[in-house]
Parts: sequence; C-alpha cells; structure tokens
Amino acid sequence: MDKNSHSSDHSQDDFEEEIEQSLDQSLEEESQRRNSSRPEELFVLPLNRRPFFPGMAAPIVIEPGPYYEVLKTVAKSEHKFVTLVLTKKENANIYRIGFQALHKVGVLGRILRIVPIEGGGAQVVFNMEERVEIIEPIKGKYLKARVAYHPDGRGVSDELKAYAINIITIIKELLKLNPLFKEELQIFLGHSDFTEPGKLADFAVALTTASREELQDVLQAFDVQERIDKALFLLKKELDLSRLQSSINQKIEATISKSQKEYFLREQLKTIKKELGIEKEEKSIDIEKFEVRLKKRKVPPPIMETIQEELDKLGVLEPISAEYSVSRNYLDWLTIIPWGMFSKERHDLIQAEKSLHKDHYGLEEIKQRILELISVGKLTGGLRGSIICLVGPPGVGKTSIGKSIARALNRKFYRFSVGGMRDEAEIKGHRRTYIGAMPGKLVQALKQSQTMNPVIMIDEVDKIGGSFHGDPASALLEVLDPEQNKDFLDHYLDVRCDLSNILFVVTANMTDTIPEPLLDRMEVLRLSGYILEEKLQIAKKYLIPRNRKNMGLTAKQIVFTDEALKTIINGYAREAGVRSLENYIKKILRKVALEVVRRSESGKKRKAHEVQIGRKNLSEYIGKPLFSTDRFYERTPIGVATGLAWTSHGGATLYIEAIKVPNDRTDMKLTGQAGDVMRESSQIAWSYLHSAIYKYAPGHTFFEKSQIHIHIPEGATPKDGPSAGVTMVTSLLSLLLDIPVMEDLGLTGELTLTGRVLGVGGIREKLIAAKRSGLKTLIFPKDNLRDYEELPAYVRKGIQVHFVEHFDEIFHLAFPEV
Repeated sequence: MDKNSHSSDHSQDDFEEEIEQSLDQSLEEESQRRNSSRPEELFVLPLNRRPFFPGMAAPIVIEPGPYYEVLKTVAKSEHKFVTLVLTKKENANIYRIGFQALHKVGVLGRILRIVPIEGGGAQVVFNMEERVEIIEPIKGKYLKARVAYHPDGRGVSDELKAYAINIITIIKELLKLNPLFKEELQIFLGHSDFTEPGKLADFAVALTTASREELQDVLQAFDVQERIDKALFLLKKELDLSRLQSSINQKIEATISKSQKEYFLREQLKTIKKELGIEKEEKSIDIEKFEVRLKKRKVPPPIMETIQEELDKLGVLEPISAEYSVSRNYLDWLTIIPWGMFSKERHDLIQAEKSLHKDHYGLEEIKQRILELISVGKLTGGLRGSIICLVGPPGVGKTSIGKSIARALNRKFYRFSVGGMRDEAEIKGHRRTYIGAMPGKLVQALKQSQTMNPVIMIDEVDKIGGSFHGDPASALLEVLDPEQNKDFLDHYLDVRCDLSNILFVVTANMTDTIPEPLLDRMEVLRLSGYILEEKLQIAKKYLIPRNRKNMGLTAKQIVFTDEALKTIINGYAREAGVRSLENYIKKILRKVALEVVRRSESGKKRKAHEVQIGRKNLSEYIGKPLFSTDRFYERTPIGVATGLAWTSHGGATLYIEAIKVPNDRTDMKLTGQAGDVMRESSQIAWSYLHSAIYKYAPGHTFFEKSQIHIHIPEGATPKDGPSAGVTMVTSLLSLLLDIPVMEDLGLTGELTLTGRVLGVGGIREKLIAAKRSGLKTLIFPKDNLRDYEELPAYVRKGIQVHFVEHFDEIFHLAFPEV
C-alpha cells in the first residue's frame, strides 16, 4: 500500500511538473507571438498633463495638424499602434518639441475608435496595452522611434499577492472617503482575481491625484515589486489626503447643520410668538414706528399724502426684497423730519445781553445786531428770513458767536462746513435711485436738531468749491434766499420743506471769493482783529480760566502777570485772532502741570503759588519771541514811507522803498509781487508827481537820467489793492527832495491823477496794525472819518489821526520842514 501510495504521489508530481512546463511553454509562445505582432518602429504622440497606464482606455482629442496626419497614417496600418509619451515640462509646445524634451518610457496605445469632430480633428479612443521604452529616434517629418516592449511577468509570488491585498484594502478605505471613482473601482475589483498585481498597481495609481512626475516614476518601474512599493506609497498619501478632506468636510457640515438648526428654531420661535401675540412682523414694527412718529408731528397735507402712499407701498412689499429697504429708508427720513415742531424762543433782552457778554469780550457791533434780532423776534412773534454773514480773520470768534446766538434765542444749534465742498448733492441731497443716497446737509440738520427753527451755521463759505458734480454755491442760493427757502426741495425727500424759520449764520474770512449773487442775499457783519488791550482781557477772562480747568490746575497753582501776557501777544501771537495766543497759553499750562506733578511726587511742600509766569521766565516755557517789531527801521531813511494794508488775517504795515540809479533815460521799476491794482497805483503816483513837481519840489528836475526802483519788502507775499497810492507818492517825493518822511507816520488812501485821496477799507484793522508797530501819527482819507468815529475809544486812544482830501495836505504833514 505504501509502495502504491508512493507511486501515486510520484505520478502526481510528474503530472504537475508537466502541466507547469506546458504552461510556461504556452506563455513563451504567446509572448513570442505577441512580440512578433508588435512593430519595432512606432510614431510618438506627446502628452502634456498625465501619463497613461497599461490596462486603461482613454479618449484623446487630436486637433488638425501634424499629429492628425500621423493619426490617419496609423489608422490605415495593420497594427494600429502608437506610442504615448509624457513631456518633461508641463504645458510644453507639443508642435515644437524633440525627443530630448520627452521621457524615455511611455505606453503602447492601440486605436479602438475614431470620432471626427466638426471643424476638423478627431476624438480617438486608445486602449493602453503595455509599457514601451524609446530606444532610438528615427529622423523624419514626424516623431518616430525604435522601441522596446516591457510586458509584466506572469508569475505571482506570495509576497506580491500580499502586496496586492494591501492595495485593495487601501482602495476600499478610499472608497468610503472619496466615492468619486467608486463605480470603476467596484467593476475592477469585482473581476480581479489578484493574478496580475502589476496591472492592479497601475490601475490604482492612475486613480490618485498624484503629480505627473510621481505617476511617470511609477510608469518607469518595469519591476513589478518596485512598482507596487511606489504605488503603495502614493495610495497611502492619497488616503491621508482624503482623510484630511473628509475631516474638513465634516467640520463644515457640522457648522452648517448647527446654523440651519438655529435658523429653524428661530423661525419656529417667531411663529410661536406671533401666534401668542408676543412679537410682530418686521414690517408691522416698521409701520407702527412710522405711525407713532407721525402722531407727534403736524405734517402738511401734501407731504402727508406722499407718506401715506409710501406706507401703502411698503405694506405690499416683502421684507426680503431690495425695494423694501429703499422704501423703508425713505419713510424713515420723511417721518423723522420735525414737521411742525419748533423750539420756544426766548426774547429776554437782559438775559441775552448777559449771555453775550459772558461769552465774548468786545464785538459791540455784533452784540448790538443780535439784540436787534431778538427785539424784532419779540415784536413779530419769531425770527424769519434772517441770514447773517460774519466776515473776519481766523480766530476772532465767528463760530462761537453762532453758538451764542443760539443760546441767547434758546434755539438748537447745528454747524457744518462747506470749505472744499464740490458736490451740490451735499446741499440738495442725492436722487433716491442712487446706491447710498442721502438727503442734503439741511435736512440732516433738521433731523439732528429735531426742530424746524434751529440756528444753522454754514462755515467757510468763501472756500466753497465747484466741479463737474455741480456748483454748491449755486445750490446755496435757494437755501439762503428767504423768498425761495420756504419751498426748499431736497432731491432725496422730493417734497417741499419750509426753511424760512431757520436763522442762518454764515462765516467767511473774506468776501472776495464769495459769488456776488450769494453775497447779495446776506447781511455782512465784519469782525476785525483784536488789539493788545482786547487780547489781554480775553486771555484773562476766557482763555486762561477755561484751559486751566481743562488741564486740572487751580488759580493758586499758576499766575500770569499782565507783562507776561503782553509779551506773548506782541512777541509770539500777533495774528488778528486769539487762536495762537490760546495755543501758547496751553503750552505754558502743560509744562506747569508737569512741574506740579513732579513736585507732588517728590514730596516738596507747596508754596502759595506754585508757578508765576512773568516776562523774565516766559522764554523757559515757550522759547524766544518770534517777533521783535513790525518796523524795519529805527529811523525812517530817505525814500521810504510806511503804508497800512488790510489782509484776510488782519491789518499789517507795508513799507514802500524807492531808490534811484543812473540810467540813459528816466524810468521806473516795481518789484515785490505787486498785483495789477497796485501796479496801476504806482503808475498813477509816478504820473501825478511828475505833473505836480513844480508845486512840491520847485527847482528840481524829475529824476533826470535815472531809473527809479520801487520795492515792497517781503517779496514772497503777494500784495494788491489801491490803498498804497498816497504812500508811493510820499516815498518818491522823499527820494526827490532827499528828505526823510516824518518819524512814526503811517499812511493809507487811494490816489487819483488829480491828487484827490479816496476812501479805503479795513480802517479798524489798519489802526490796530499801526498801534502794534508803534506808529504815532496816521493819515486817513476824509471819506473814512465815519468809520473811524464808530471805533471804540480804547482802539482810537494813543494815536493822532489826520483826515485829508488832497495830497497837498499829506505833503505838509509828511514833510513839515519844507
């Protein structure tokens, strides 16, 4: 039995050996047959994006051109094979490429089907057969090469089988995370018996998102073991990426689910509250809010009709629609305007006068005008159609006067600046059709003040601009006209609004740049600069107490002497207003505050007065004086006369200098950035003196063979105006007579060709500038006598003023020795 059994086992082994040899022989025969049917020379088609792997079928679009010709040639061949090879660089120009720009290993593709494309070219479906290596390029019109084939081995070891199972396990995990290729994978896995691990690796790698270089690296792995190792690495990498993506998606879905849950719960809560009557719809809330506002206002019938139409329109609109928000915003503005609501005016003259004196020092003319306004309002039952324009240098208190007017009248105050404004929509509003449309500043003022009779201050009206957007100054014409502003139409509201009860206060530094039609609608009140005595009182009564309190100091901790304040005013802050003066006072107070804190921290005992600011220690706090004097000369030299000028920043002294140099003919030259009017004044002065030389300088020739150079110092500053005429004649006459003008003499006045002296403006400012410069005697035109007499006595004090009608009088005053 044992022998038979051994014999049986031996015969079984022989049978298996014979089967294995027969199988190997059949495989060799099949390989030889397949290789014999494979051509050694093949056309090459370059690929740009990703390589293909054996076992795949893929469509490729071939456009008309050289590769389309290759396609037609291959399609007519018996084998229908072509080599598909990846380019080394992505997005390479495949029509201008050589073998040096291609990888050596590609895939053998057999044409399965060709579908022509309308307009030329074709879509070709290739079946990828096996790996191909380019051995040697063949010269020719198209890319063609001698190739070698690299089929996979047929033997499957236990190790390869284990690798294949590992690949399938990873693919199944990928299926759970990324179902993009689920159907293809399931078909492959359902028909796979793991006998060809190489094809399994190729198929798995082709489905990953690996880079083209990583895929090419797998394609070039002829050894199945090496290929499976690389495939496993890429699959693991893809699995980690899919897990990360899945985690991100889960977080996003969780957030969205939470938001949706909250949204549904809120909607349910709203519904429950509505059913119980606890909460109303958004639309109902808006409509109720508008109706409550309207009950408190006395809306004119035409406007009420517009509001009612808009409410009806809002009632049929859905809150989620864009038109709803436009309609709601429009109704919000229409109903928030204080229709029929007025501040109760206070017409108590005594109280108003106290308030004005408390807020401002001096400015008697302005205060008088305000009291007149209040008196008119008391008699008529209210102020209507009053438009005041305050003109003066910076820092003289124009804006604060507007606040004082509102306080004296018990009205609300609203201020806005039109300096640099270039769009008329800022005044009259935007059309509602524009995105972000809003009413103009006037309607916004009514909303802010919640009264139809506020005091509205329009600042810097002389600096208003204009552009292609429109001219705001022209838009102000309607606003500042009492006959028109009772029916003011804002573009946004599109209903008539009565602005006639508003008291408009306009401010400007000068009137030259204000359009004439606009200036004509306003009553101009001029605020001149302050003299030393006024600034001293303003500093003591207003600036020091206010800023001392703001900085936490007390009257015992710091004391300013009058000498110190006068030194600040003359040496540091000479402008017409008090803004610079206040800044210097703040600077001193800040440094004193530092000293007080340091002393308290060091434990030193406090003195009766911590700090006393006097003339001697003033420079320790604010440095050396900026100005020593306005005067260029201690004694006036020959050919120099002192004039007086007005600027937007107040008054100033203006020296006229004249010298003569030899020349072939008599001539005159003017320098110093003089304007056209001043140049004309110099010509008039020249001609007048030439015609009247016999009267003022008998026996003298008129600058024979000399060039006269007239210069106005500070040449960087533009100068213009007619008031330097008499000063120029006086300077020329001094040069001609070789006699200096009387000391401490200042002149101003326009000169005619017949010698008459005409009136000029800015008398107060010029008088202030003369006092600041230490002039003792002034010559003014007689036409300005009325202006001089209106000035306060403390302004006129200390200066002798002569009023003249003709230059003859000036001659005797300026040259008393002649």
